[in-house]
Amino acid sequence: MKVFQDAHDQAHALKCELACEVLRLSGYVRLRVRGWSMLPTIWPGDTLELEKAECGKLSAGDVVLFHRDRRLFVHRMLNSDGNTIFTQGDAMAQPDPVVTERELLGRVTCIVRDGKRIQPTKTLSLSHRAVAAVARSSEFGARVIVGMRGLLQ
Repeated sequence: MKVFQDAHDQAHALKCELACEVLRLSGYVRLRVRGWSMLPTIWPGDTLELEKAECGKLSAGDVVLFHRDRRLFVHRMLNSDGNTIFTQGDAMAQPDPVVTERELLGRVTCIVRDGKRIQPTKTLSLSHRAVAAVARSSEFGARVIVGMRGLLQ
């Protein structure tokens, strides 16, 4: 089992590095989401369209992509000091460690869900904040939300 997990982790890391390189070279990439740190803005299975971005051209509320520890993260930008940005997943209880300009890759320009194109908003509605709070409360809460959405589709 450990060998399989290591091989899976290595394959995932290589996919992340490839996506980073495509974004750096072309300025655009599409990625399918697996995690739930951005519930309810972004759901597992959504496809994100991203464009290359720099710290100085982003503003609070933008949903950004960064690369750290051979993984990709998509979280909301809280603010910036010009050279670094401060981020947090909508369904995460704590902010992320500071994101450097070197780690920053891009900005989400569109969310594709069930064949529909959705523009990411800079703020959460009251109902989205409530769902994020439930997801933030525990992993169990996030699993229930994702499972309920699956039942309703």
